[in-house]
Amino acid sequence: MTAVAYQIHEHAHGQVFGEVRLTYDARLLRRKRLITEAGDAFLVDLPQTTSVEAGHVFVLDDGRQIAVVAADEPLMRVTGDLVRLAWHIGNRHAPCAITPDALFVQREKVMRGMLEQLGATVTDVDGPFTPEGGAYGHGRTMGHDHGHSHAH
Repeated sequence: MTAVAYQIHEHAHGQVFGEVRLTYDARLLRRKRLITEAGDAFLVDLPQTTSVEAGHVFVLDDGRQIAVVAADEPLMRVTGDLVRLAWHIGNRHAPCAITPDALFVQREKVMRGMLEQLGATVTDVDGPFTPEGGAYGHGRTMGHDHGHSHAH
């Protein structure tokens, strides 16, 4: 029988059994079979669709914890007038990671065209994507409460 994760914690409480690497899109889930880096399968069965962040852990029904790692994925590194470019990215409700010298968005042809038309320098890169959360708190730009407890 496969172990099941019914809950998520924001950080590990004790020893971590393994890791699962997930892209940004794959970190939005409710019920899904996942496989750790070591090849161990488990089922995620959460009460509602949840945005899982890098660093969170799935708590399995047998007490083991599986850490979530942001997988490398195709991104665009955007430089130029960052405030103006960030406004346009946000106006499209696109997830965006913000650093002091660049913005990072998922690689997409229409977004690239818009950014280049606005004068941005756009460079393809691969890396983990951990964009800013929504205006209303945790997770995606849609904003929602994770609804989980950290009770021991």
